[in-house]
Amino acid sequence: MRIRLGCELSYDFPQPTPLVAILTVHYSHFASLETPDHLVTTPAVPIENYRDSFGNWCSRLVAPAGRFTLRTDGMIRDDGNFDPVRTDAIQHPVEDLPTDSLTFLLSSRYCETDLLTEEAWRLFGDTPPGWPRVQAICDYVHRHVTFGYEYSSPTRTAAQTFAEGRGVCRDFTHLAVSFCRCMNIPTRYCTGYVSDIGQPPPESPNDFAAWMEVYLGDQWWVFDPRNNAPRIGRILVARGRDAADVPLTLTFGENTLVGFRVWTDEQAAPAL
Repeated sequence: MRIRLGCELSYDFPQPTPLVAILTVHYSHFASLETPDHLVTTPAVPIENYRDSFGNWCSRLVAPAGRFTLRTDGMIRDDGNFDPVRTDAIQHPVEDLPTDSLTFLLSSRYCETDLLTEEAWRLFGDTPPGWPRVQAICDYVHRHVTFGYEYSSPTRTAAQTFAEGRGVCRDFTHLAVSFCRCMNIPTRYCTGYVSDIGQPPPESPNDFAAWMEVYLGDQWWVFDPRNNAPRIGRILVARGRDAADVPLTLTFGENTLVGFRVWTDEQAAPAL
């Protein structure tokens, strides 16, 4: 399967403004790219690229005053399979976890495990450890939180989502991430593309999505509390502790977002 993917974000800046963008496909998918989704800007400006502490590909630049557009557009090969499932994947005791997973047990900006631990153990303490426990958490979050773009808030935390029972995909993910960490399961926050391939027509235009990866059975596995079902064409852009680590754009000054488009479209095989 071939998928054309990309995005276009347009801003109005009142003055030159430094900006960091995390918009290109994660290095773990580079080998699958037929056409790299390089970041281009209008007007063109110098771009400095670097990897952050989580290995995400970041682009640093200064946006000029006025209308400024960031755009990516690439082609990627996908195996066409749904997210893998392994229901017998075990939960490891903390003392047996790899050291580099321990960061993803800690409280973070949007995932306040200290505020949610008591509730997590009340809700999930009797569930079987491992995959069934993570699935129980996703099932609960999927039922408990009502989705709506009108509920979007850049400052809503997992504890607030739990209390309010509403949010967007990042809020579903922050709450599930927090519950998993409370139960001593290392969990990473992820952002990227989730296609609608194999799904009924979407209710709204394509958007970037959030999901999570949990460490079970000696590897990381995808769970998606917002959709709560395996999907085809899930393509990672960035991962971190929570959304604070992986903003699409981080701007250091006043700006107004005036345009936003995302696409993930299945393409025909090239002619021989």
